[in-house]
Amino acid sequence: MSEDAIFALIPILGISIPIFGILLTGFRRWADLKEKQLQSTASATAEQAAQYATRIATLEERVAVLNRIVTDRNEGLAVQIEALRDEPKKLN
Repeated sequence: MSEDAIFALIPILGISIPIFGILLTGFRRWADLKEKQLQSTASATAEQAAQYATRIATLEERVAVLNRIVTDRNEGLAVQIEALRDEPKKLN
């Protein structure tokens, strides 16, 4: 390379290094934003899964009670059904 070519590359490098730094800073900010969005989505999903698990457990308990009522050949079946109707709803 000639001296003229080397002297021409010096200003190009002087300009490209700060531009690269600015682009890198922008990329880091974008990556941090995406990480925060993923954390927010993950926590919301975990909370929703916990709510679903609670609701499923409640429904399983109710099905178990209904199964017990149906399989028990008690004469008090009508009384038990009425007692269940009188209980406050737990699902809402």
